[in-house]
Amino acid sequence: PGNYPPPPPGNFAPPPPGYAPVPSPLGQLPAEAYTPWITRVGAYLVDAAPIVVVMFLVAVVVGASGSAGTAAFLWLLAQLAVLGYGIWNFGYRQGVTGSSIGKSVLKFKVVAEATGQPIGFGMSIVRQLAHVVDGIILGIGYLFPLWDVKRQTLADKIMATVCLPLEPTNQPRPY
Repeated sequence: PGNYPPPPPGNFAPPPPGYAPVPSPLGQLPAEAYTPWITRVGAYLVDAAPIVVVMFLVAVVVGASGSAGTAAFLWLLAQLAVLGYGIWNFGYRQGVTGSSIGKSVLKFKVVAEATGQPIGFGMSIVRQLAHVVDGIILGIGYLFPLWDVKRQTLADKIMATVCLPLEPTNQPRPY
């Protein structure tokens, strides 16, 4: 009588209720459980260091070289080396393990929010490309972790990833 909605038009049964959303294996983590912004900046600087060194060395050699052909060849070689490093570090290494070189040094990883696992080679490359969105809006996307509950950049939100500290190991340190 008064407690039920009117039946649907026609002689069809109403659709069954939907399923409850599947909870994330990460659960509801407090903000402190996610990697701090300054740690992420440090990892970026560590990841960028090899690129800066290669480009600086090439610039010095090109500046000392008198040949335009040699300079062009060295710049091309440097660009290919930087591209290879980026694909290996951010695609393969970060995609498979969750950590680039910088993230390993600063002891955190990028994982899928839904599974808590590394996102794989292809999605890791796409995540790096999604960082363009962070930069397009005057770099504000990179600052999102300063006020976001999950400390995510816009690229993290687009890709549904989070950065989490690596679990401490109970293995003794070799001396």
